[in-house]
Amino acid sequence: MHKLIVPILVFFITCCGFAQNTDLARIEYTYFPQKNSDNSFRRFRSSVAFPIRVGNEGTYLVPGLEYRNVHFVYDDPEDFNTDLLDRFQSFTATLGYTFKIDEDWRFGAQGGLKIASNFSRNEILNDDLIYTGSLFFVKIREDENYEDNWRLILGLHYSTTTGFPFPLPILNYHKRWDENWSYMVGTPKSNIKYYFNDKHSLEAFATLDGFFANIQKNFDATPSGSVADELAESISMTVLLSGLEYQYKITEHLRFYVYAGHTILNDIRLRDADKNDVYTINEINTFYARSGLKFSIF
Repeated sequence: MHKLIVPILVFFITCCGFAQNTDLARIEYTYFPQKNSDNSFRRFRSSVAFPIRVGNEGTYLVPGLEYRNVHFVYDDPEDFNTDLLDRFQSFTATLGYTFKIDEDWRFGAQGGLKIASNFSRNEILNDDLIYTGSLFFVKIREDENYEDNWRLILGLHYSTTTGFPFPLPILNYHKRWDENWSYMVGTPKSNIKYYFNDKHSLEAFATLDGFFANIQKNFDATPSGSVADELAESISMTVLLSGLEYQYKITEHLRFYVYAGHTILNDIRLRDADKNDVYTINEINTFYARSGLKFSIF
């Protein structure tokens, strides 16, 4: 069951961002220490999307760019050289297209190319490339008195990192039922939020996070534990966590946020060419923190 659950979670982490994400720009830092270990993750992330109106009102092309830099401090003693796992980077380019079907419904589609690797050969290899595609339908109801204020997202997404040869579903529902309360159910995040006023809010959440990247110089991850060589060709981290988020609205669309939580699932593994597990780095649940600024359309 664990081997089935983890690839599905990886899919939602890496593939559902466009459908649920309403941010036009974001800058963020994550600190993720490993319990009972000297290891830790530090990640810097920045992203920007810029809608371009085309044709009829409500029709847009949405090119986007994202950069991630993951510093993996790997100090646990191992039988293999951990220097190749110190730094991972990803560069993602996407192009979305969206238009209004009617007053309530909107259609969207997006294709993307990600380059994710440790770049130990100082070049881009075919295995560094990740291709994604998605389509979705969004229905939005807005009411100034919050009596009928909700958003529903339905769709499909495919990525070459999931290991599934078919698209997987996207489902997300958000509702604000009065001035002080809202909730969201779906992936990669579900929450219940309390609004103290127009500027301050606090939410309890459950969310997914993680990354996947190629290892350009493959190595034997079990040099003393297996008769056959177990070549590590990629690394993945899949995290399911819960906690609290505080958010401060600086302007109508610019917000500061800080997360503090604890993992429910913590899966960090080296994988072979078929994305099968060859070595578990860490799976002990631990503390997680993240903070940043975002410019959001909602």
